[in-house]
Amino acid sequence: MLQNKFGIIFGVANKRSIAWATAQALHAAGARLAFTYQGDRLKENVEGLTNDAMPGSLLIPCDVTKQEEVDETFRRVGKEFGRLDFLIHSIAYAPREALNGEFLDTSREAFVTALEISAYSLAQLARAATPLMTEGGSIVCMTYYGAEKVVAGYNIMGVAKAALEASTRYLAHDLGPRNIRVNAISAGPIQTLSARGVGDFSSMLKHAAEKAPLRRNVEPREVGNTALFLCSSMASAITGEVIYVDCGYNIMGI
Repeated sequence: MLQNKFGIIFGVANKRSIAWATAQALHAAGARLAFTYQGDRLKENVEGLTNDAMPGSLLIPCDVTKQEEVDETFRRVGKEFGRLDFLIHSIAYAPREALNGEFLDTSREAFVTALEISAYSLAQLARAATPLMTEGGSIVCMTYYGAEKVVAGYNIMGVAKAALEASTRYLAHDLGPRNIRVNAISAGPIQTLSARGVGDFSSMLKHAAEKAPLRRNVEPREVGNTALFLCSSMASAITGEVIYVDCGYNIMGI
């Protein structure tokens, strides 16, 4: 499905990452992948995952708060791959203290940090990737229902994800004439490294499984398979959308 296609994935932290499940789906479909990491600790994790499962993958350090690292990332991708067919944005961060208590108490610093890393980075990376998407392409980001409705404890990340979803639509408009599609996947709660920072996350998992029509939580591989679909030609007319992969939880009222 993705033979002779090249992509880059931002956000693999460990084997439980949504980004890693996505990488597995894309790799199995024939794509060649580049991965970014932030810091030596995460480099070890990504190397450990890719060395055995995806030898030959390109690993590049990239902190999205440093434009020079973003520029160097895409320079190396261009040199190694020649072009880019898809980009997976699975980056989100907010200071831990901003994910507890009330949103009312969010500091300016925490607000700016969360919005820069979790939302602005989508436009930043899309801008850098566009010159390499010479044959069109697909950009996929990861969001959550807390962007649309209040989820207690999600706080500033809900606001950041709302900005991410709006950015998805505006980028879809801007990049459509270049045949570049931009979509978001809204996954149900999944036990990942970043999710551990959300207050009372275990209650979120339990509630979602009880209320979702399928009566269970979504699995990372299901999110990865949806990303594969969005990166493939099967989704050639889909852009600017938020695709829910949450076992139906988002359709429920009381």
